[in-house]
Amino acid sequence: GTTMENRRIHMKKRKKKRKKIWTFVLLPLLLVIIGGATYATFLFNKAQSVIQQSFEQIDGREKSEKRMKEVDPNSDNISVLFIGVDDSSIRQEKGMGAVRSDALVLATFNVKDKTIKLLSIPRDSYVYIPIEKKYDKITHAHAYGGVKATVETVEELLDIPVDYYVKMNFEAFVDVVDELGGIEFNVPYELREMDSKDRKNAIHLKPGLQTLNGEEALALARTRKYDNDIERGKRQQELMKAIFKKAMSIKSLTKFDDIMEAVGKNMTTNLTFEEMKGFFAYATKDAGANIETLHLKGEDARISGVYYYRLDESTVNEIKQTLKTHLDVSSYQAQTEQFAQEQ
Repeated sequence: GTTMENRRIHMKKRKKKRKKIWTFVLLPLLLVIIGGATYATFLFNKAQSVIQQSFEQIDGREKSEKRMKEVDPNSDNISVLFIGVDDSSIRQEKGMGAVRSDALVLATFNVKDKTIKLLSIPRDSYVYIPIEKKYDKITHAHAYGGVKATVETVEELLDIPVDYYVKMNFEAFVDVVDELGGIEFNVPYELREMDSKDRKNAIHLKPGLQTLNGEEALALARTRKYDNDIERGKRQQELMKAIFKKAMSIKSLTKFDDIMEAVGKNMTTNLTFEEMKGFFAYATKDAGANIETLHLKGEDARISGVYYYRLDESTVNEIKQTLKTHLDVSSYQAQTEQFAQEQ
């Protein structure tokens, strides 16, 4: 028991030492890590314990209210909401109160075609937040009621079930990219941005294809100075794909061990290890090819002096339809009626 105890103390110390950072990029990586885990019992057990430690059910919610029965990623089409949170020490020092979500990416998985759709939801989107019974920025849902409020807001917006969530802060992000030996990325413009320790202009990138280390990738994922939230969402999706590609090519098992360590401490999810194994099948060699990225169109708006991103109704409706088709779900209303007929 003492070695475990020492390790726990050591982990706690390490946790304190590292400054918290955020941003959003790990869906594919997660799948790959778990996928890679099948190849070695050691990793398999490691992955299992990492996931067990990260497991956290949503309060009072066994399944989405938009589902008649529970789903299983091994056999059903499912959706996962990835929530990147900004809980940096700077934000806490400034007493900025409750943690907001800084990035939201909804992934839908079609089990028959083995396809994935990624939808980035801009943080300032003006949406109805059920828990507050009012319209506000979607990023505030997390501050009002954590994961539950965020998930319910996304369900309300898109009229589809959100079956699972994965919430991460990105203390892990820099580590993961570094453990992978950096990622190939085409930087769109020259950029000066703070690093994870919030040091001004610590990162300076020139445009063009290059290998980015963790800090550089983070700066590119988090910058909002050079374009807008929509472009930022696209960059985050592209970074996700780049990480996926690199992770797929990694042969070294020790690397996976280190990556899991980094991710595990900075993640909570309501996926069990058994459920996660359902994602193996998606982590194929041409993984990049079966991921489609979707974008919500809209326009900048000021409402009572506050900046919002007002979503374009017709785009929202189009995306609703696309996702319903991909998940093969009818509206909850239709499901209920069908269920009643079957009884």
